[in-house]
Amino acid sequence: MTQYQAPTSEPTWQKVIRLLRWDKPAGRLILMIPALWAVFLAAKGTPPLPLVGVIILGTLATSAAGCVVNDLWDKDIDPQVARTKSRPLASRALSVKVGIVIFAIALICAAILAFYLKPLSFILCVVAVPFIVLYPLAKRFFPVPQLVLSLAWGFAVLISWTAVTNVIESATWLLWGATVAWTMGFDTGYALSDREDDLKVGINSSAIFFGKYAPQAIAIFYAITAGLMACLGIKLALGSAFWFTLILAIVGWGWQYTKLRQPNIPRSVYGKVLGQNVWLGFILLAGMILGCLV
Repeated sequence: MTQYQAPTSEPTWQKVIRLLRWDKPAGRLILMIPALWAVFLAAKGTPPLPLVGVIILGTLATSAAGCVVNDLWDKDIDPQVARTKSRPLASRALSVKVGIVIFAIALICAAILAFYLKPLSFILCVVAVPFIVLYPLAKRFFPVPQLVLSLAWGFAVLISWTAVTNVIESATWLLWGATVAWTMGFDTGYALSDREDDLKVGINSSAIFFGKYAPQAIAIFYAITAGLMACLGIKLALGSAFWFTLILAIVGWGWQYTKLRQPNIPRSVYGKVLGQNVWLGFILLAGMILGCLV
């Protein structure tokens, strides 16, 4: 297969932006969302603004580190996948040494921010690191690597919630479970775009694992998300605004299921599913905040 070559005129800073995926904000925002869900719910709608800033910057630094380490592990696999062959490390637009340095900088930034958090949150940050570093390897030996990613996503809830309370409560676990199920849903949908290439390369994904039943599996994950969100709303006595946004999210997830079960889906649809989940996540966040305050 002919390896992608990045344009020689592209400035280095643009290559770094692409390495960090900051040119594709949906993937950065979708990690930020469950962290914001947790910090606002734990603080009953009014968390300290400096803490919100730390959470936002922390998710950006963490997702940046995750993107770089993913590309370092997959620098020889990505050139064989249509969606990823143009990534800077895959195309050799940036060297491995540069990738390692950028990964270290992102991880150091995340670590500095973690010192602002409460002791339990800091410990959870440390525990989360192996999930972030080893997730890209899971696709080589684990049949459902998206589960590892979902567990990594779940740490965003645990870390942010305990940053407010310094304890993990039953409501925390409800939100954690909803986040894990939600991530399994949207990332399985996103993995469908790579299914043919992944089969050729010989790596695993939940889209391959569930096969022709992938749309049904996604629907089940979304149903679990909605069920746990409903339990959370009852547990925290959230107001009507939350329930309205949850209904909107359920409608959105239902629309995604109907689209994903159609034959001959254009690859662009899978990216739209991810982008739509970003919007649904922020709509739910607004509902959670208003549900706490009104």
